Amino acid sequence: MIAVFILTTFGNINKSIMSKEKKGVYTGIIEKDENGNYFCGEYLLDYKYTEASFKLGDEINIKTVIANPSDKSFNQYPKKSRNFFLANQKE
Repeated sequence: MIAVFILTTFGNINKSIMSKEKKGVYTGIIEKDENGNYFCGEYLLDYKYTEASFKLGDEINIKTVIANPSDKSFNQYPKKSRNFFLANQKE
């Protein structure tokens, strides 16, 4: 009975940790690399969304992160975000 409780508790903690890894919040500055990719820290930012709504140097909060689906930039940026907003604004 104790083993079941421990496994159940550990499973819930593990899910919580994994959830935070996938949806971890990151705050940083929008930059642009030599290939024209927008990024913030280690995260590639969605190009169209960034172009339309932000400018270089903006401080943003990244709300969610996904695996980068692009073969071109995956090695440099394995993670990508399409869900971010200005750091001084609420979602």
